[in-house]
Amino acid sequence: MTSKQLAYMTRDEVTKAIQEFPVAILPLGATEQHGHHLPLGVDSLLADHLSNKLSEKTNALVLPTLPFGYSWVWRDIPGTVSIEQHILEDIIKNVAHSVSRYGVKLLVLVSGHDSNKSSMKYATRELMDELDMPVIYLFYPNLEKILDEHCDSPTWHGMIHACEFETSLMLATNEHLVQMEKAVREYPEKSPLYGKSTLSLGSISKSGVYGDATLATRDKGRKMLEAFIEEMTVIINLAFRELVEGK
Repeated sequence: MTSKQLAYMTRDEVTKAIQEFPVAILPLGATEQHGHHLPLGVDSLLADHLSNKLSEKTNALVLPTLPFGYSWVWRDIPGTVSIEQHILEDIIKNVAHSVSRYGVKLLVLVSGHDSNKSSMKYATRELMDELDMPVIYLFYPNLEKILDEHCDSPTWHGMIHACEFETSLMLATNEHLVQMEKAVREYPEKSPLYGKSTLSLGSISKSGVYGDATLATRDKGRKMLEAFIEEMTVIINLAFRELVEGK
């Protein structure tokens, strides 16, 4: 089964796809720094990859990837494009209202960017009162367990950014964009004010890496992606089954 990318389909092909399986996936990414060894589109590229693999597994439609997210902490670094959280919520809601008009019965949000999670959650809650179409949101399910199983380095206080994890995923999906000779290890000191003030990640790390990117491998990335895709497929099928059964 191949992925069904809406941007490359005709209106007739979309109509047929929805009749066969009325589920759409919206990949959500970001455009922000990921150290000196990774491109700014990491989160978008990974969300796009996961969404297309999920389409292959489930037959769901894949909407075009949203390349911008809430990236306030990196706003002063060249290349970063950040949109406000409430704007991201509005975009999600507008997309949901759009696809619901022509027969989509379930919308799946797949984010490759951690800071999109709040917008996904609150947009989904509001949509529950506005549409007769459920929306579910996914961000690397069982992440902590999968990190423990496949990564050799600890996270920086539970955060993933340009580290062994993301670098491994990129090696498995877009190896030609990874400059491993520039990968570094950095665990910056955490100020007591972090998380309690406007002190941001952009002013803490010198390299933009939080963790140890030097330990990343393609094989680790491949195994982690397989685990995520398997879990996400189960969640999508469960949500659709409950929809059909009227739960």
